[in-house]
Amino acid sequence: MQSPSEPPDSATTTAAPPPPTTTPPLPHNSSSDDFFSSASFPSSSSSDGDNLISPSPPAQIPISWPGTLTLDWILNLISVFEWASRNLPPSELPSVLPVKVFDSLVLTASKVLHKEPNCVRIDECGDGTSVVVVGDVHGQLHDVLFLFREAGFPDENRVYVFNGDYVDRGAWGLETFLLLLAWKVFLPHRVYLLRGNHESKYCTSVYGFEKEVMAKYGGNGKHVYRKCLGCFEGLPLASIIAGSVYTAHGGLFRGTPVTPSKRAKKKTRKIIINPESNSLYLGSLEELSKARRSVLDPPWEGANLIPGDVLWSDPSMTPGLSPNNERGIGLLWGPDCTEEFLKKFGFKLIIRSHEGPDAREKRPGLGGMDEGYTIDHVVESGKLITLFSAPDYPQFQATEERYKNKGAYIVLEPPYFDTPVFHSFEAVSPRPKASPYYDFEFVIDSDEELDLASMVTS
Repeated sequence: MQSPSEPPDSATTTAAPPPPTTTPPLPHNSSSDDFFSSASFPSSSSSDGDNLISPSPPAQIPISWPGTLTLDWILNLISVFEWASRNLPPSELPSVLPVKVFDSLVLTASKVLHKEPNCVRIDECGDGTSVVVVGDVHGQLHDVLFLFREAGFPDENRVYVFNGDYVDRGAWGLETFLLLLAWKVFLPHRVYLLRGNHESKYCTSVYGFEKEVMAKYGGNGKHVYRKCLGCFEGLPLASIIAGSVYTAHGGLFRGTPVTPSKRAKKKTRKIIINPESNSLYLGSLEELSKARRSVLDPPWEGANLIPGDVLWSDPSMTPGLSPNNERGIGLLWGPDCTEEFLKKFGFKLIIRSHEGPDAREKRPGLGGMDEGYTIDHVVESGKLITLFSAPDYPQFQATEERYKNKGAYIVLEPPYFDTPVFHSFEAVSPRPKASPYYDFEFVIDSDEELDLASMVTS
């Protein structure tokens, strides 16, 4: 067993010091080349505004619902969101994306998402197919657009798996989420959107997304926010790529013992937040498949323990499973648990997200997030990777010293899809000016010490 400070095998780029060399970008697909060559976007290393898009609006404004989505419709949506972010106040978003169009997109996407299982299996990966895995993006729309520009748009030969946390903290969570929903509707078997812990009622009420929606849609804000929450309920919890890679936002989860059913009397349900650590053991994929993902902020008991674990758990260098006391939700798991999980299910990689540079600076024994990823556990059966795709995070920060971290995405390639190729990238600069939608000076940075009572009752 290797520690995170030891070099992995030569097939994998490492995040340990010295800093790794970024892998060259993938070849663009033709749709990406055509679109990005015809529209002028800031690059990830731009330092001035000379290459901003034209102040004149895209031709197709306001956006109308086409019934069946096309690539041209999505490209226009990208252009409209990019232009509006730089030229319109947030309250004018309905003038380019009317509520009726929002409703149609979210309803169509929700129907697709709710039909997917808790753990989606991505097996349609042929010899010419690559899989791009993306971590937290947190409403940083322009960095997401750069990522598409560099990695290429989703298509029949390029599958995307997004690992949650689309909203909160950034200023364009709504546009980011809607763009990814559009891709999901257009290519449902080539774009997979997993749920993050921020796709919840509690987090969005604390970290800005609810206020962002209200600021953008005004009198229709409550309606738009409620529809987004309903869509969150349909987001799957995990994925298995080519039978060898497990991805989930937080990570591993506990098993839930089966207790006899007694229906004689209804009793008040108890909320079990930190059960005794000696009763913890890893759960099965069957248990994951039966978990209730439709509850946004589940009470931490019974089958609802699993969504909390999958969305909130963190790795540790301490062996075993234990309650995640710093967050108050989920688990901490050690390298021995990573080995057990990989070996039991025949996986080679676990790719999870959930921890940005603010969280990682408080985690002794684990690598920082300067390059957008870390290799946390290297064990006999494979590796555990943390992937974070929001560079220069968070967009609004209480401290004068910014992290200036890079974001990253992973490319998995045939034939086995179990050798990660890391691509780090810097934040797009300059970002459009925006005001925060939460009190970033007083709201904790890394989701610690959450108000669990409010979370359950919400």
